[in-house]
Amino acid sequence: MVCHGPIMSVVAVWCGGARGNLWPVPTRALASRTALLQASPTLAITARAKQMKAEGKDVISFAAGEPDFNTPEAVCTAAKEALDRGFTKYTASAGTPELREAVAAKFWRENGLRYDPRQVIVTCGAKQAVFNSLQVLVEPGDEVLLLAPYWMTYADQIRLAGGQPVVVPCDPANDYQPDFDRLKAAVTPRTKAVIVNSPSNPTGAGFDRGVVKELAALALRHDLWIISDEIYEHLVYDFEPVSPASLGSEVYDRTVTISGCSKSYAMTGWRIGYLAAPLPVATAISALQDQVTSNPTSFAQCGALVALKLPDDTVQSMRAEFAARRELMLEGLASLSGVKTVPPKGAFYCFPDVSPYLGGRFADDAELAKHLLEEALVATIPGSVFEGPGHIRLSYAASREDISRGLERLADCLERAT
Repeated sequence: MVCHGPIMSVVAVWCGGARGNLWPVPTRALASRTALLQASPTLAITARAKQMKAEGKDVISFAAGEPDFNTPEAVCTAAKEALDRGFTKYTASAGTPELREAVAAKFWRENGLRYDPRQVIVTCGAKQAVFNSLQVLVEPGDEVLLLAPYWMTYADQIRLAGGQPVVVPCDPANDYQPDFDRLKAAVTPRTKAVIVNSPSNPTGAGFDRGVVKELAALALRHDLWIISDEIYEHLVYDFEPVSPASLGSEVYDRTVTISGCSKSYAMTGWRIGYLAAPLPVATAISALQDQVTSNPTSFAQCGALVALKLPDDTVQSMRAEFAARRELMLEGLASLSGVKTVPPKGAFYCFPDVSPYLGGRFADDAELAKHLLEEALVATIPGSVFEGPGHIRLSYAASREDISRGLERLADCLERAT
């Protein structure tokens, strides 16, 4: 496996630089696209943290990209009942009619988007929804705009579709809002799409209506597709997310809107995401999914159907707890000498600038993150994974007690390292 770009140094730190195979595989046996794939540093760090916990070490994880709450009981009950009645066979590849109708109703109720259920595709997680969208929209040689820092999977999936990621940095001094001069300068005749992720992983940045309107205007001006990843739409703080497709028929007709159950309902392992798109796009994605995974897990769809019909207070209680944890983490980070953090507007991540601690004992954020895990027993994700070098990502999907203890360890470890 060959790794490219800024992530390569992170992989080298966490994997010891090794690239050997477990068994000999002739080079001629591998398709050239495998050279586009990068090992996930996030998974490597998470695996190492779990291994250390299994060894009896008191590791506190700020690495997890998933809520630490249990899936709501009603959702679990629905899946159990589906199993008991034998709902374990294939469904339609695009999802059960009932779930597609519920997703369409959700988009109208919460996002102001009117979709026919035929325009809705249920996927094996929102990650597959992004992948499928890129596969049917991007031709070899097309360019896709990415606002950095960004979730690293976007870049790999663009490459797997034959496209080229074009990275447009966003300045933390401007709360990671898009720099439209840079965006406009990045557009070429090959530009096919822009990926919008608001609220964002890893920064928690959120784009208000004015920013989304300007992004939509850019897409209209240059005939671009908008792939809007709204997976964190319910986990927001003093911020009202806006779906690009809600801004008018012209924008609607060029937007794929993506969300899912993983973050809002603590259902990461259930692997239920969904998208809605113009009918020709949805039809193409359904045909693609026929040949790749077929349907999402049948009984998991039954759980998702219940999740989408839960009362609002189910999500609100989780969001309120995340809001309290956010304040606790921001308060702790503010006490660290030289560390600056842009308060997140959504999701459950902080993305502090730790550059004052780099360049001496620690060459980069990957080395610092490894030291924090091995010495302070605190798992974090290096910012360079997300093309945000000089930062680390901290998830506050952890108990308040663990947040307090973890930040104390970080402070002590950083102080001793200087």
